[in-house]
Amino acid sequence: MVVKVSRHRSERIVFDVNDAAAILLRDLSRRTEKRKIPMDACRQVLRGEAHPPTARRAFVAAALEAKILRSD
Repeated sequence: MVVKVSRHRSERIVFDVNDAAAILLRDLSRRTEKRKIPMDACRQVLRGEAHPPTARRAFVAAALEAKILRSD
């Protein structure tokens, strides 16, 4: 998927859970429930406790809320 986290930055392609986690940590500063859920999902995937589609769905929801999703 493609996100744009700032007007001043170029679009970024999210390839995997590591990319999603980095964006959530660095670029989405609002601490909303829709940010917490994908962070927890990313951690679970990285620990081998969940499957990537779970984190992806949560990340898409957070990206939509933050209005940064450009394409899915």
